[in-house]
Amino acid sequence: MSTFETPAPTPGPTVDFGGRAFAPRDDGTVVGVGIDVVGISRLTAMLERTPALLDRLLTPSERDLSAASRAARVAAKEAVGKALGAPGDFSWQDVTVERTRGSRPYVRLRGATLRAAEAQSVAHLHLSLSHDGDIATAIVIAERARMSTIGGRPAPVDRLEHGTVPGEQAP
Repeated sequence: MSTFETPAPTPGPTVDFGGRAFAPRDDGTVVGVGIDVVGISRLTAMLERTPALLDRLLTPSERDLSAASRAARVAAKEAVGKALGAPGDFSWQDVTVERTRGSRPYVRLRGATLRAAEAQSVAHLHLSLSHDGDIATAIVIAERARMSTIGGRPAPVDRLEHGTVPGEQAP
């Protein structure tokens, strides 16, 4: 292994494009990087002052999480927008952060955010979340699929149906 190669990441979905989830690969081109931090107590106070904000920022599956996890998801959504070049019609509801038991978190896209990712040939969104003390943070790396040598079209990627992890049954 050369100093520029990295071991293949653990299998698991990193992004779901409208029902099509893809396993991580490290052979594509980085399209963009996004990072964001959110103050946990600040977000909690905002949600207490403006309860409708919860429905605007978070999808139903994200709303019943701990304050730290909600803040990390808000940071992740912002980081996704930054990694994709801040699409003008970005909607918080177009990005859902999920995780299956035993896997790292991954992103589901729809709407304008999905179209922005597809327009840039993004095949993978690598997501990392963290929180410590009163700060939640997220980083997203948007990666384009490697290009094939025939016709310059994207090469096939490892596809996981319905967002399942290898070895799990599809819903």
